[in-house]
Amino acid sequence: MDTARKLVQNTSMPAKNNLAIYEEVYRPAVTHYGMWDQLRVDHGKEFYLCLYMQQRQPYLQTQSTREALIQLQDQEAIDMEDSLTRFCTSNLTCQMCQIGINRFVQSWNAHGIPERGIPNHLAGTGTPRQITTDLLPDATVAADMYHRDMGSSLTRVSSFGSVPFLSEADKVRAEQPFAHYYPHLSVIFDSAVNYNYAPFKEALIYLIDVTNTCS
Repeated sequence: MDTARKLVQNTSMPAKNNLAIYEEVYRPAVTHYGMWDQLRVDHGKEFYLCLYMQQRQPYLQTQSTREALIQLQDQEAIDMEDSLTRFCTSNLTCQMCQIGINRFVQSWNAHGIPERGIPNHLAGTGTPRQITTDLLPDATVAADMYHRDMGSSLTRVSSFGSVPFLSEADKVRAEQPFAHYYPHLSVIFDSAVNYNYAPFKEALIYLIDVTNTCS
């Protein structure tokens, strides 16, 4: 989300989800910066809860730009029909995406816009008329309100693959060796954006193997 040309909130998730977008993007942005004069979204259903809670016209729905997704080669090395593989792929890819998003947001907010200024300076610290959290309840309560008023329910949790761990201890056992071998995911990201996918593929296969062993 952006206000006064400044990007103020973002998140990444395995699959688009109304509650996650509302809780992690819309709600914290509005409670800090105030209600927008206009909320612009595409025609995706994942924004229904934000539009419902906005309850303020106008808002615009415009089409998304088609995205070109770069697929890794040699998919025969992994089975994307396997739930554990899907979980690991989602987990690592979301972390890679978040690294890129964070870098882009920091760079954008610090750059100068001709005849306007720097987004960080334009947005300041937010609006003096704050929106209190009681006006924007958490995602679960907001989803209940949506169901009551709209007569339809929203998907509460979206995932790409099922969590394979039986306990938190198993999860930690898988995360520790991966973190040991790959302490700096930014290095993998840097390679991927420069069209060197080998480090990402190696890290993904290792994550699948160690997760399979610990689950």
